[in-house]
Amino acid sequence: MKAVFVHGVPETAGVWDRLNGHLACDIVTLSLPGFGTPIPDGFEPTKEAYVEWLAGELASFDQPVHLVAHDWGALLSLRVLAGRPTNIASWVLDTGNIDDNFVWHDMAQLWISPGGEGFMEGLLAMSVEDRAAMLAGAGVPEIGALDIAAGIDATMASSILSLYRSAVDVGAEWGPGIDQISGRGMLIEAENDAYRAPGRTARLAERTGAQIAPLAGCGHWWMLDDPASAAAVITDFWG
Repeated sequence: MKAVFVHGVPETAGVWDRLNGHLACDIVTLSLPGFGTPIPDGFEPTKEAYVEWLAGELASFDQPVHLVAHDWGALLSLRVLAGRPTNIASWVLDTGNIDDNFVWHDMAQLWISPGGEGFMEGLLAMSVEDRAAMLAGAGVPEIGALDIAAGIDATMASSILSLYRSAVDVGAEWGPGIDQISGRGMLIEAENDAYRAPGRTARLAERTGAQIAPLAGCGHWWMLDDPASAAAVITDFWG
C-alpha cells in the first residue's frame, strides 16, 4: 500500500520523519511549494493555488493511496476531498470543522494583519536556537523544534503570509464543500492541541462520517509528541 503525507505550517515534509519510522508501507511525503522547496515559476502561494497543486499531486498516483495530512495540509485536503477524487483509499486528518463560524487562531490573525511582515522579519533575524525556543513556547515539542526552526527561511515566511491572507474567509468559502466529502476517514484529536477549538472535530466527524481517534497526552504536533502511538492508531485504521 502507498501512503501520502502532507505537512502544515510552518513546517517542511521532515515533520513526518519520526512517525514514518514506525510505519511499514510505501511512503510519499509531499512538500508544499515554498516550504523547504522552491516556488515554481508563476505559482502564487494562495490557498486555491495550493489546493490545485495538491489535487494534481494526488491525481498523479495510478493506484489508490492513503492520505494523511496535518494542519494546513489537512485543510487543503478537505478542499481536495470535497471534489471526490477517485484514487483516495482512505484519509486521516487532524483538522476540525470549517464553516461560517470559523475563526483563525491568534498567530494566524497576526500573520493576516499588517504586522505580519514585521513578525517575519524578527523571526528571520533570530538565531536558529532562539527561533526554536520561540516555537517550543508555541507548542512544538523540543525534539522537533530545532529542525522546524532551521527550515524557516524567507521563502517560507512570505508564503505563509500570502497563504493566510488568501484565507481570511476560508470558512465561508470552503465550508459548504465539506458536506460533499465521503469515503473512509479518520480524524486525529490530540487532547492537548492548543489550536483546536472545542467541538470542531466532532462536528467535522458528523458531516463527513469519519471516526475520531483521540491521542492522549499529545499536542498539535502529535507526530512528534508520540510517533509510536500515532503510528499504531493509523495502522489500525488502515487495517
